[in-house]
Amino acid sequence: MAYQVLARKWRPRSFETLVGQEHVVRALTHALQTGRLHHAYLFTGTRGVGKTTISRILAKALNCETGVTATPCNQCAACTAIDADRFPDYVEMDAASNRGVDDMAALLDQAVYAPVQGRYKVYMIDEVHMLTGHAFNAMLKTLEEPPEHVKFIIATTDPQKIPVTVLSRCLQFNLKQMPPGHIVGHLTRLLEAEAVPFEPGALRHIAKAASGSMRDSLSLLDQAIAHGAGKVEEQAVQDMLGTVGDDHLHVLLGALAAGDVQALLGAVDAMEARSLSFDSALQSLASLLHRIALAQMAPAAITDEFEAARLRPYVEAFDPEFLQLAYQIAIHGRDELALAPDETTGFSMSLLRLFAFRPEQPAGLGGVLASGGGQGQARSLPAGVPPGTAPSGAAPTAAPRPQAAAAPVVSAPAVGAVAPRAAEAAPVPPMPAAQPVAPEPLHQPEPVAVAPVAPPAPAVAVVPAVPVPPPAPAVRGEPGHGSSVPPWEDLPPEADAYFQAPPAPAMAAPTVVQREVPPAPAVQAVAEPRPVPAAALVEPVAVAVVEAPGAPAIAPSGAPAGEPSAAPAQPAGPLPGNIDWHALQDGLGLGGLNLQLAQHSELIEVANDLFRLRLASDQKHLLQINRSGVERLQEALTTHFGRPLKVHVEVGDIATETPAQRNQAEKAERHAAAVAALQQDPFVRELIERFGATLETASVKPL
Repeated sequence: MAYQVLARKWRPRSFETLVGQEHVVRALTHALQTGRLHHAYLFTGTRGVGKTTISRILAKALNCETGVTATPCNQCAACTAIDADRFPDYVEMDAASNRGVDDMAALLDQAVYAPVQGRYKVYMIDEVHMLTGHAFNAMLKTLEEPPEHVKFIIATTDPQKIPVTVLSRCLQFNLKQMPPGHIVGHLTRLLEAEAVPFEPGALRHIAKAASGSMRDSLSLLDQAIAHGAGKVEEQAVQDMLGTVGDDHLHVLLGALAAGDVQALLGAVDAMEARSLSFDSALQSLASLLHRIALAQMAPAAITDEFEAARLRPYVEAFDPEFLQLAYQIAIHGRDELALAPDETTGFSMSLLRLFAFRPEQPAGLGGVLASGGGQGQARSLPAGVPPGTAPSGAAPTAAPRPQAAAAPVVSAPAVGAVAPRAAEAAPVPPMPAAQPVAPEPLHQPEPVAVAPVAPPAPAVAVVPAVPVPPPAPAVRGEPGHGSSVPPWEDLPPEADAYFQAPPAPAMAAPTVVQREVPPAPAVQAVAEPRPVPAAALVEPVAVAVVEAPGAPAIAPSGAPAGEPSAAPAQPAGPLPGNIDWHALQDGLGLGGLNLQLAQHSELIEVANDLFRLRLASDQKHLLQINRSGVERLQEALTTHFGRPLKVHVEVGDIATETPAQRNQAEKAERHAAAVAALQQDPFVRELIERFGATLETASVKPL
C-alpha cells in the first residue's frame, strides 16, 4: 500500500485552504476577479512557505474549465491534471539544474506556441537566482513582452541575486514565515483528520523547530508519528529533536530565584546526562526570559492562562533590570560555547554568571557591610536602620584617647580610631599645622567663639574593643561611623572652606590612665607642633573645640564613647516652601533613569518633610521600568538636606513646567539665536548671495 507524505497529501488546493500569506492571497484574488492579471509574478521567501503551492493554485485559477476565477473547482480535468503534475500547459522548471542559456532558449522557443489544453501557458521557474547571467539576459525580452497566452511565475529564496532588470519586469510578493501559532493550528486540524493522538506541547516543539516553514513542520510531524509509534507525545518529540523542555528551564530559574547553586549545577548535570543541546538550552532560556519580561511589562501579551500562571513566580522574583541582563547573558553565552573547553563548561559558566549578577545579596552579607568589614572603606547600613545605630552583638566601646597636644579641633568628619602598637617607642611625627583660613561661605556665619574644655573626669582602664559609632545620629559636619555615605562626601559645599587643614588623628590605646589636668586657656591660633614621645601620649590635655556654624557640639574627650553628647543637636527647622525644583534636581547628582524621573516631574509642594511630585502622564513608564527610582530620589534628597525626607510621586498632567520642558525650551532658544547669528554673519550672507547657498538650520549646534 503506497503511503503519501503529509506535506504532499495535505498541500492546499485553493486560496481558502492556504495557511497564512493573506497579503498575497488578497492581491491575487482581486486581480483574478477584476481581470487585471500581470504577465510575470515573482514569489520570494524561505523554504516551505508556499511559493510552489500558490503557483499551482494560480495555474488552476487561470485554466479552470469554469473560467478564470479565484475559486477553482478542483474537480474539472484541468484542475485535477495540475494537481497530478500532468497538465501539459503548466511547466515547472528547476533553475538549479536547468540554469544555462541553452535551457532558457529552449523554454522560450516553446512559449510562442498556443496552449495545448488550457487557456494559458504557465511557466513556473523555481530557484531562479541559480540561472547564469546569460540565461537572465536571454529571457529579458520575452519576460517584458510575452505572448498573451503566457504567464511567468518565478520563485526564489534569495532575491538579492536576481538582476534588477528582471525584478522591474515582475510583480514581487514576499511570502512571510509561518507564525508558530498558525503551524500549531494547522497541525492540530491535520492530526484530528488523520485520527492520530497527540499532545499540544509536542506540536509547539515541532512548530518551533520548523522555524516558520510549514513543509518542515509536516516533515517533522511524519517523523514524530513514526518515532512515537503512531502517537505524538511531548517527551518523545523532545527526545527526537534533542530540545530542552520547559521543565528543565523552570528548574534552572527556580534554583536561580532561590539562590541554590547546588540545584543549579545539578540541573546542568541532568541535562548533560540526557545529551541535550546546550546551545538549544540557551536559546530556549532566552526565549523564556523574553516571555517573563513580557508578562512583567505587558501582562496582556500572555494570552495562555497556563503559561501566565507558570511565569507569575518569576515575574515577582526578578527585577526588570535583571531580566534584561539575564537575556543578554543567555544570547551572548551561545557565542561563547564555541570558545569554551566544552559545551557543558560554557553553559554552566553562563548560569554561574547569571547567579553572580542576581540583585539579591546573601543573608549574612548585610551584617558584614553594616559593621564595617573592611578598613578604610565606607560601609552602608541596611535600609530602615538609622545612621549611628550599632549592630547587635557589638562589644562595648573603649574610651577615646585624649589629644597629645593642645590644638583647636573643628567639628569636621570624625576620623576612625587607630589602634597603636603596644610596644611602640618611636616618637610620633609632628602633625601638620592648621593654617588660618578666611572662609567665604554662601551664608555669612556668626563669629566663632573659642572656649576651654572642662577637665575630664578620672577614668579606669578599659579593655580595648571594636569601636562602634555613638548612638547620637550623625548630622552635617559630624558624620558617625554608621553614616551611609563616606565622611568626605557628606558636607555641604559651603562648609569646605572651613576644613582645608586635616584634623589631628585620634589615637586609641589598650589601657588608658587619665589624670585631672588644669584646663588650658583659650587658643586663638594653632602653634607649630613639635614631636611628642610616645610615652607622653598617656597624659591627657585639654582640647579647645571650635564649632562650625550650625554644627552640634561634640562630647568632651573624657566622656565615654557609648554615652550621648552633653549638648544635643538642635532640631532642624522646616524646609523652605519656595524651593526651586529646577535647580535642586540638577544638584542632586542623579543619573540615568533616576535623573529622567526627576526632570520629567514638577514639584507640587513641600510639607512636613514630604516632597510631593507630579510625573508627566506620557512619562509614566519611568516608574514601571525603574521601580527603585522614587527610593533613589528620596535618598538623594535626604543626603542633600541632611535630614530624613520622603518623596511621593503621582502621575498626571503638568500644571507648570518640568525641568525637562525648561531644558528643551532653553535649547530651542539657543538654537534659534545661533541660527539668527549665522544668518546675520557677513561671510554667510556673502555665500548665500554669490553662490546661492542655503543654511541647513537642522545642523546648527549652539555653543
